[in-house]
Amino acid sequence: MNRIDLLTVNTIRTLAADAVEKAKSGHPGMAIGAAPIALAVFEHMKMCRNSYSDMYSYLRRDRFILSSGHASMLEYAMLHLFGYDVTIDDIKSFRQMGSKTAGHPEYRSIWGIEATTGPLGQGFAMAVGMAMAEKHMAAVYNRPGFPIFDNYTFTLMGDGCMMEGITGEAASIAGNLKLNKLIAIYDSNRITIEGSTDITFTENVEMRYKAYGWSVIKVMDGEDIDAIRSAIAKAKRSKDKPTLIIVHTNIAQGTPKQGLASSHGSPLGQDNIDAWKKSIGWDYEAFAVPEEVSEHLAAIIKKNDDECAAYSEMFSKYLEKYCELGEKLLSALSKISFPDNEFMSDPKLLPEFDDKKLATRACGGMVLNKLNEHYPYYFGGSADLAPSNNCELKQETYFSAENPSGKNVHYGVREFAMAAISNGLALYGGVRPFCATFAVFSDYLKAAARLSALMHLNVVYILTHDSIGVGEDGPTHQPIEQIDMFRATPNTFVFRPADGRETSASFVKSGTLDAPCMMFLSRQALPQLSGSSVVDAANGGYIIREANGGKPDAIVIATGSEVSISVDAAEALEKEGIHVRVVSMPCMELFEQQPEEYREKVLPSGIRARVAVEALGGMSWYKYTGLDGEIVSMKSFGASAPAGELFKHFGITSECVADAVKRVIG
Repeated sequence: MNRIDLLTVNTIRTLAADAVEKAKSGHPGMAIGAAPIALAVFEHMKMCRNSYSDMYSYLRRDRFILSSGHASMLEYAMLHLFGYDVTIDDIKSFRQMGSKTAGHPEYRSIWGIEATTGPLGQGFAMAVGMAMAEKHMAAVYNRPGFPIFDNYTFTLMGDGCMMEGITGEAASIAGNLKLNKLIAIYDSNRITIEGSTDITFTENVEMRYKAYGWSVIKVMDGEDIDAIRSAIAKAKRSKDKPTLIIVHTNIAQGTPKQGLASSHGSPLGQDNIDAWKKSIGWDYEAFAVPEEVSEHLAAIIKKNDDECAAYSEMFSKYLEKYCELGEKLLSALSKISFPDNEFMSDPKLLPEFDDKKLATRACGGMVLNKLNEHYPYYFGGSADLAPSNNCELKQETYFSAENPSGKNVHYGVREFAMAAISNGLALYGGVRPFCATFAVFSDYLKAAARLSALMHLNVVYILTHDSIGVGEDGPTHQPIEQIDMFRATPNTFVFRPADGRETSASFVKSGTLDAPCMMFLSRQALPQLSGSSVVDAANGGYIIREANGGKPDAIVIATGSEVSISVDAAEALEKEGIHVRVVSMPCMELFEQQPEEYREKVLPSGIRARVAVEALGGMSWYKYTGLDGEIVSMKSFGASAPAGELFKHFGITSECVADAVKRVIG
């Protein structure tokens, strides 16, 4: 390592150590050990420091995702040194309330943080999604002489990432798709919180990734920055494979805690920092950036800024030459372009539903395809369940190494990776990602859906076979607690429509939200309800059947397949002189966003005789039923039997609903 490289690497290392020490918490070990890797990567990256200086130039940028998010100070140090909006004061406030420099990287906190990371392995999977997006967007929009999309995706991962199952799932997909512009760098320091990786992790990573269809390059000395640079340059020349670069490093390199597990997640201690700085000849104040380092990196920054300007000029010419295609691209990139009002006001833009019974999964497929006709940016697929999920875009081809312009995706049986990849697609932009599986298997993808919510990503999760209505497949395939789980997740919208029109409303509204949308759709056929409405359902909750005379004795609130059951119960009760209003609640979260006046009109606070009905868990309904109401729901796991028998066995019938209404009336 030459003098300026060593000085720059030590600047990165000391910034990380000083920040963690000042915060009295953090993860200095990897940030110090992987500093040469980070420098080599950032030197190779096309960067755009300010997304607001030019609305187009940011498209050219390479992406860097720190999958090992605990080493966040490494990324903050790099962003500071390479001219992003991260000041020394920001670094000094590491991990403090209101700081840009949070304990783990947070998307949107700093321009340059491409994804929220920390849950190990997910950053790697999101990088796969970004590489897929780049390949697709390039195939659709690039033209000769106009490489609008031409970037690499870099991800830095550690031993923990490599152990996570999601990494294997995503790596397998990446190899199958031949994502040659994906470069993953494995910081192999062989230390985890509990000690040496030898106690749990002795596999041959190189051979595993070659089996996945990756190129693998090994750098045996993590201090040999020239070898790392050469490895990255070689990886960028790959034509048909993603590349894994395995770099052997030492955690907390050069410090008194080198190679110790205690350096992973604890400050080094000021005495250790002082001794280390003395040993490397570091004669600077804490948080110092030597002027020589700033001058050295300024040349790289200027080169990137000049290339951004040239790209912007090229993009303007592209828009002039390819007007129609450019318009389509700008629409695809806009996060507010979904024309929900247009879809709501023009019935011709949505499927027509006659009186024929249809499963809402079938309705969902019809709506998705109809929307794609008019708004052709959907991109996604299923975890090997597309025929059951009804999520195939019928007029589109399948995305593959040979056909990157395709919009349907075969994810295989990989729910977790599918969801995290969808996050990567959303982060890249230009497509509206969806992914699908059975509702019960949403357990496998919950951690990725949580990151969708944290990052405010509009990913549509199509979750079919939504209740005990699954029937004969039994309790392993019948979701009970999953819907409550998602309703309990902040910034998440859960839809459970009752028929085709409500399904239309659910998909249209999902296109307008900066949040993940969970579509719980039925396996069994449901009637098209006479009182349902696309416009009303878009409010999240509405009166689908009014009590005779307009003054209800009780209110029944239901979703999905149980709305028709509740309407039947209300009709029966009317014959007994009991006046019941039925409220369909396809989305609680949307309903809660409505004005108080509207919510009071639908659910008057003076009517406390309420029954909620849902053939899943009932925990989320207490806010509407209170202490005076009842919840007709599942209190146990399901069973294997035809759906009709299950509803009778577990007491989710119109008769049971009617009995509950009588009890709450008293």
